[in-house]
Amino acid sequence: MIVIEDLHKSFGDNKVLRGVNLKIEKGKTFVIIGRSGCGKSVLLKHIIGILKPDKGRILIDGCDITKLNEKRLNEVRKKFGMLFQGAALFDSLTVEENVAFGLRRHTNLSKEEIRRIVNEKLGLVGLARNGFLRPAELSGGMKKRVGLARAIAMAPEIILYDEPTTGVDPIMGDAINELIIELHDKLKIISIAVTHDIASAYKIADRIAMLYEGKIIEVGTPREIKNTKNPIVRQFITGAAIGPITAD
Repeated sequence: MIVIEDLHKSFGDNKVLRGVNLKIEKGKTFVIIGRSGCGKSVLLKHIIGILKPDKGRILIDGCDITKLNEKRLNEVRKKFGMLFQGAALFDSLTVEENVAFGLRRHTNLSKEEIRRIVNEKLGLVGLARNGFLRPAELSGGMKKRVGLARAIAMAPEIILYDEPTTGVDPIMGDAINELIIELHDKLKIISIAVTHDIASAYKIADRIAMLYEGKIIEVGTPREIKNTKNPIVRQFITGAAIGPITAD
């Protein structure tokens, strides 16, 4: 389980997280929704330990990662895979080399074993025959799938998705959603996605939380969120610009 307790983070005078509390259970897909710029990606970076909070704790299987030194934190990070918003592929490397990057850097596996794992993961995302291509030759959707293959290459226990459907057309976005569901069911992992795409959230989530003005203001199943009485959540999920819109 991942437990986030009273998490605060500011950048100068900008208070991004103002006391986030959240529990994420094993085996579930948890989606954090909220407007662009509300701090969703900042929260993800705290969960993986890229950022340190000003206040609060993040417990992963009972271990407070905010107190760990860099060496121990790197060990915990091996539990994670992450799909970045823009896929974050290395332009100078082929698809196969991108997927193999973490395996070559953090394991002592043989070249043959790394090649086997890379081919297996590319097969899972439907790119088994595209390993020789470079990122410049890929569509936006293909880049996302390569990024996902790299995220699962080291058999993580937790996968983080930063705006997984941003930058692709609706058809490819739905294909990415289907892939997230399929991989979650096959790998039996914790999946955490942040998005402002409410249709994607409804499709992939077991539970949804809304981040607003630095706090989680509601948590529920997709059905519960659809039927919420909270006016702020309703405004977001319906896309209605009702009343004043506060700054992120």
